[in-house]
Amino acid sequence: MTLTQLTLHNFRNYPSLRLDASPGFMIFSGQNGAGKTNILEAVSLLAPGRGLRRAPLRDMAHDKGVGDFAVAAHIGDVQLGTGTHAESPERRKTRINEATVPTNDLAEWLSILWLTPAMDRLFMEGASGRRNFLDRLVTALEPAHARNCSRYDAARRERNRLLAHEYMPDTDWLDALDNQLAQFGSAVATTRNRMVDGLNEALGETGANLFAIPALTLNDDGLRDEDALRQALSDNRRADRAASRTLRGPHRADLAVLHAGKQQAAEKCSTGEQKALLFSIILAHADLVAAKRGARPILLLDEVAAHLDPQRRAALFDKLFEKGGQVWLTGTEPGLFESVPDSSRHFEVDNGAVHLR
Repeated sequence: MTLTQLTLHNFRNYPSLRLDASPGFMIFSGQNGAGKTNILEAVSLLAPGRGLRRAPLRDMAHDKGVGDFAVAAHIGDVQLGTGTHAESPERRKTRINEATVPTNDLAEWLSILWLTPAMDRLFMEGASGRRNFLDRLVTALEPAHARNCSRYDAARRERNRLLAHEYMPDTDWLDALDNQLAQFGSAVATTRNRMVDGLNEALGETGANLFAIPALTLNDDGLRDEDALRQALSDNRRADRAASRTLRGPHRADLAVLHAGKQQAAEKCSTGEQKALLFSIILAHADLVAAKRGARPILLLDEVAAHLDPQRRAALFDKLFEKGGQVWLTGTEPGLFESVPDSSRHFEVDNGAVHLR
């Protein structure tokens, strides 16, 4: 999976930008605030979801523009595009070869994974961030997962609205919503568990890993079967109505990660160890995607080189190059990338201007 061209219009600090891309390493160096991460964020919007910053769409538009933005890319002869219109800055539109499609359809064309400094807090914060992380991994491997998550969330929002109503909600209506939640929720839970099992198997086969080896567990209350989930929703209606929300289901799941070598929970590990655990998960997942989809995912690695010693940094670059695929990297210092292959494309970013080094 390789972008051959990326075009931005009124995106962040780029009034316009067109980049020719190639397989291998796409490197962007420059000072903080120059716009390096903005380029990676634009690429991340070519996958379902809110991108690597999870920012409101309105915030992505250039502050001197009219309120719209667009991100477009070519994969060979296929053109993908997403963005907003000035009259509806919070409504995202997506096109594939000029045809308007649901944003979730992007997952059929591209698998994109990322690692950013903000993810250093993944194991320390609430469960929602870890669920989102896991769902991105699942969608990259099984594109239908994004649609099932969306349908489950839509049915849950409607159910919560009914539960919060002043009067007793219509039982038939709740039954219909519970059926939807059970159908889509069991699909979500099944693919999440399949991903966790696949990652654990892949991580167990890595042997002498460059980074810490994690062991993953999905804590999802055991509600993976459609009938069991439907029954739990029915049995819990009284408590749900008292809370004005749905208290059980896949939306409450949490991903637990253990440092296998130390038998220590990830949230109790050092910052460096937590980053190493994330590295291992991302690299193992990329191997799973390559094996199942026949092509490696696009990797977006934001400011990761600075946190590695020179020996481990060189080892990471060697491993990424050996595996193949397209990898987008950022860093403040060009010297961080001295050990990358000669075929890499290295760009200098300066306040919205991008030049090939």
